Amino acid sequence: MDSLFLILFFISFLAFIIGMIKPNMVLSWSPEAKRKRKHVAKYYGIGTVVFFTLFAITTPPTSESAVKSEQTEKEEAEEEDNEAVKEEEEENAKKEAEEQAKQEAEEKQAKIEAEEQAKKEAEEQAKKEAEEQAKKEAEEQAKKEAEEQAKKEAEEAARNAETMAQTQAVKMAEDYLNYTAFSRTGLIQQLEFEGFSNADATYAVDKISVDWRAQAVQMAQDYLDYTAFSRSGLIQQLEFEGFSNADATYAVDEVGL
Repeated sequence: MDSLFLILFFISFLAFIIGMIKPNMVLSWSPEAKRKRKHVAKYYGIGTVVFFTLFAITTPPTSESAVKSEQTEKEEAEEEDNEAVKEEEEENAKKEAEEQAKQEAEEKQAKIEAEEQAKKEAEEQAKKEAEEQAKKEAEEQAKKEAEEQAKKEAEEAARNAETMAQTQAVKMAEDYLNYTAFSRTGLIQQLEFEGFSNADATYAVDKISVDWRAQAVQMAQDYLDYTAFSRSGLIQQLEFEGFSNADATYAVDEVGL
């Protein structure tokens, strides 16, 4: 408010000075008869005194103004300090948040890497165990096959390792078959008659490859070439020689009897 009165004081004072020189300029709003210096002094002189007085009244004491100014400065300083503290706190909070976020990100990354490492190690361990298991199974399979092969070779060797008696029995069985027809049991009995054991005779007969039905047909033909037979009689004769009824019947059918 004191500033307003100060402005009005300067305006009135300026108008008073101008009016003292040229009353018409400041009293243009007044009737021409009143455009005199005395009216300028009346209006603007009084106004100047009044506004100055009001200015003096409304102007606060110097000490109060100084205190108010000091208080204002203090408040501004405190406000600046508070703002600085607030900014610092915000900066610290932001910094702490960034550090916390960075730490969490590092922990998360470390956890992911640890999980990936554990997964990789588990896969490698599983792969290693699978390879070892496969190797073990392959070794066991190879060992089993080797044992079976060795057993088979041993059995084959045992089968092939004929005794002298067996070799002679085989030779004699072949000689008899080259001479005449025999049934399986008939040839075994013939070899036993020649002095071979039943085991060696059986070995020899089983060792050679013989079509016993063909032998039955040959013997049936030999009998018919030698003498006459009825159908049933020839079948009985072939059965007597050691052929089965099926082979004997087949042979008789083959010779047309």
